[in-house]
Amino acid sequence: MSERAGAVVAVDVGGSGLRLTTFASSPGPVLTAPGVRVGSGGIDVAALVADARSLSARAAAESASGAVPPEVVVWSMRGLLFLADRTDVLRTVAEGLGAERTVVVSDAVANLVGATGRIGPGAVVAAGTGAVAFGTDFDRQWRRVDGWGHVLGDAGSAATLGMAGLRAALRAHDGLPGGSPALLSAATDLLGPPEGWPRLVMTSRDAPERLASVAPLVTAAAAGDPVAHALCVRSGTDLADSLLRAAEGLTDPVLAATGGLLSAAPVADALDARLADAGARRTPARGGALDGALLLARHLRDTGALPEHPAYLLVG
Repeated sequence: MSERAGAVVAVDVGGSGLRLTTFASSPGPVLTAPGVRVGSGGIDVAALVADARSLSARAAAESASGAVPPEVVVWSMRGLLFLADRTDVLRTVAEGLGAERTVVVSDAVANLVGATGRIGPGAVVAAGTGAVAFGTDFDRQWRRVDGWGHVLGDAGSAATLGMAGLRAALRAHDGLPGGSPALLSAATDLLGPPEGWPRLVMTSRDAPERLASVAPLVTAAAAGDPVAHALCVRSGTDLADSLLRAAEGLTDPVLAATGGLLSAAPVADALDARLADAGARRTPARGGALDGALLLARHLRDTGALPEHPAYLLVG
């Protein structure tokens, strides 16, 4: 089906920022605003929509389409499953951005579509500060694996790897087996004396980010420190296990992995080795969640339909 001329808007909301882009006859720039803000009532969706409305108006004013309401908006958001009421999010986004059609989608779905570049059977594992895997055939099977946060899960994530690195550092500090003097030295340079670490990573609001900041120390030390190397291998293996479970039961799925932690060779190599042991391999990720949201928006504009799911993908 040929594309219609209507503009689409794609929004991806994560912990580190809100990103918005448009597409009419050509892609627009990526505009940014602050990301998820969580209070006692969950995510402040109204504040995010207000920011997105300002960005959308700015994008429209700078484009050839002018201030015409978009035909489709796709809103991808972290925390959709646990920190927001999905129906309320759909209503708030629809009212705030005024599109003819509005889609609210979990960032896990947008990550999958962006990474594989298609709306079809596939699975993706995202390894950032947290870690979550997701697989679907966009029909009967929709499976999320992990994403439980750094205290209860997020196996293979930067926060979990950083926490493991600090534990190994403290074992060296206490003279216990399995400790890493190299990580003790590096983490002390980054965070200060070990006596201050519990307050930093147990009581601060940015504890996951602080833990994730230690992960590069672990990956950098892996070449010469067997303890750090083993932690990286565990991280990659855990990510692969989540990805394989997310893909289980799918027919000819495309597998992908995204996230900054995969730039570390010991982690990526361990992930690929575990996939190979299972007779699988991943394809290079083609894009991220914003790319996936844009692909979903263009698909709805051009075909008039998207596969829906009450938890992961809502169309209004």
